[in-house]
Amino acid sequence: MTDFEGLGLNQPILRALKEIDYTQPTPIQEQTIPALLEGRDILGIAQTGTGKTASFALPMLNRLTKNPARATRGCPRGLILAPTRELAVQISDNIRTYSKYLHLRTLIVCGGMSIRPQIMQMNKGVHILVATPGRLLDLMTQGHVSLSEVEFFVLDEGDRMLDMGFQRDLQKITAKLPAARQTALFSATMPKTVSHLANGLLNDPVKVEVMQQATTAEKVSQQVLFVAKDLKRNLLIDLMGDSGFKRVLVFTRTKHGADRVSKHLQQSGITSDAIHGNKAQNARQRALASFKTGAIRVLVATDIAARGIDVDGVTHVINFDLPNEPDSYVHRIGRTARNGASGSALSFCDPSERVYLKDIEKTIRQPVPVNEDHAYHRTGSANNAPRPNNGGQRNGQNNGQNNGKPGGDASKRRRPRRSGYQSKSAA
Repeated sequence: MTDFEGLGLNQPILRALKEIDYTQPTPIQEQTIPALLEGRDILGIAQTGTGKTASFALPMLNRLTKNPARATRGCPRGLILAPTRELAVQISDNIRTYSKYLHLRTLIVCGGMSIRPQIMQMNKGVHILVATPGRLLDLMTQGHVSLSEVEFFVLDEGDRMLDMGFQRDLQKITAKLPAARQTALFSATMPKTVSHLANGLLNDPVKVEVMQQATTAEKVSQQVLFVAKDLKRNLLIDLMGDSGFKRVLVFTRTKHGADRVSKHLQQSGITSDAIHGNKAQNARQRALASFKTGAIRVLVATDIAARGIDVDGVTHVINFDLPNEPDSYVHRIGRTARNGASGSALSFCDPSERVYLKDIEKTIRQPVPVNEDHAYHRTGSANNAPRPNNGGQRNGQNNGQNNGKPGGDASKRRRPRRSGYQSKSAA
């Protein structure tokens, strides 16, 4: 593997990278940056946490500084679209870090923020615009943004963009882009919808795929815990009695579910907050900042809000609700075991979610090991689910003596079955 200097980036960019001790490119960066520097279009497929932002941000900065020009009012030269506010903020922050020694203006425009300051900044002129589709269309419709001078266009998290229903917005936006431009499309997965999108946007692209599609991070230890729906909160509290669960990201299927789980955690003395689309942008940013600094131990999120959560040191991802889209499972558990670290992913599965588990195992091409060592394990119907023995200590509340694994005395553990649907009783 070469270093960033060997990729041909200009010195001000290399200086900024060196200051943050960013010297060795990741595999996706090593394969995409040279092609983008040559002016090629890119179709990049890589899991979250592999360094996709730098893959497109560094070549964009390099291109804009090679052909310097003053920022034109309302006419960015670089455009980056992201599906969520959190991801847009993350991308914008990274670009500002990489461009510390460059005379380039970067602006983020997205919903949940006041539009007036964004209009004022656009009127002053910006070189790079990072945007979510809805707010960008608002500004374009009002005449504050023109895409006629875009030289470098990036569509990040293409699969999630389509999952969130932005296809029509993307069509309206890309129709206003000049034909003579460079385009990069990055996605964690490659369903047919993304393939069709790529065919319409990219010109003879270089395809880079650093991991097999729908694979899960190698260092993520996965387990599924069968539990009745009404006992999931109890199981979560028991798991949090283990001190090995230091920084935990919990996923729910709905916004109201995220609020309820977070409130239950707080009532149990566990610092927590929720992040989802119904929350104001400043509240979402405060929750994310608290999670990053360790002020809260648990962040409860929905899939949409979780895009852009780039936090090192997440020890556990807990799927409180199994996702009904298998690819979302891959995205979720990819939030742990980042940058070479190890991590654990635990999934709660009630009877109604067995079909989701089957779809997940089919997608990742492996069974998820079953952990039966908790007080709420059940194999029958929800009506026959076991209840905790209130007369004794709950499994998991052992002051961290089980090395981070859910369950009680290690000497009493049973060997877990390999999948949740291999036997008639588990089906």
